[in-house]
Amino acid sequence: MKKYFFALLLLIYFNLFAFQTGEKLTFVVKYGAISAAKATLEINEITYKDTIPCYQIISTSRTNSFFDKIFKVRDKIESTVDKDKFVSYKFEKNLKEGSYRQLRIHMYYPEQNISFYLKYSREKKQFKEKRMEIPDNTQDILSALYWVRKQSFSVGDSLFINVTVDGRNAVTKVIVHRIETIKTIFGKKECLVIEPVLHGEAIFKQTGKIKIWLTNDEYKIPVKLKSKIIFGSFKAYLREAENVPYKKIKD
Repeated sequence: MKKYFFALLLLIYFNLFAFQTGEKLTFVVKYGAISAAKATLEINEITYKDTIPCYQIISTSRTNSFFDKIFKVRDKIESTVDKDKFVSYKFEKNLKEGSYRQLRIHMYYPEQNISFYLKYSREKKQFKEKRMEIPDNTQDILSALYWVRKQSFSVGDSLFINVTVDGRNAVTKVIVHRIETIKTIFGKKECLVIEPVLHGEAIFKQTGKIKIWLTNDEYKIPVKLKSKIIFGSFKAYLREAENVPYKKIKD
């Protein structure tokens, strides 16, 4: 099961004003009928290297006490993105999934089209560094998800994103399938149903279809996700939202 929670988070998720600083989205993650975990996505503003205005995107996920006994997850992923150019500067992934551990860092230099990829070895207790070329407008996985929310698109469109992570470059195609009205914490909302598809050498192994429901407005808030994988299916539902333009309707 390792990496599937990460994959799920990555695919739970901007129009220039699609989000506000301090936006925090909290999802409940279900495996079948079982509530298995909680996942959060939060975006704030920071100054990178003392001079560059940036967004910092933080994603966390943790299984609940019941699911901890089956497969304990404690993941944290961070992305630093240029606020004006919206390109990645840094991506850090710290995964703790069962007995599996992963610590990886990408440092991006978009002006030079290079990245330094740091992969931590638990055996040697040190990082192994790899220098690699990257394409223009490179995103990490979290920034790519927010980049999608920034775009204007409609049913039948496809978006293409250059994504560099885990020492690889890949192109992700985002297909806009249909419009669907669903029940959300904000009441019934018309949503765009999109599907990310990885082309070339996958960043993570995509073993099933993943679809995301975004509100069909300038905010494109992710409210639902459904993922079919080899051993079942996950669903994620937005349960709490801070610093968004809509109010939660009381249950």
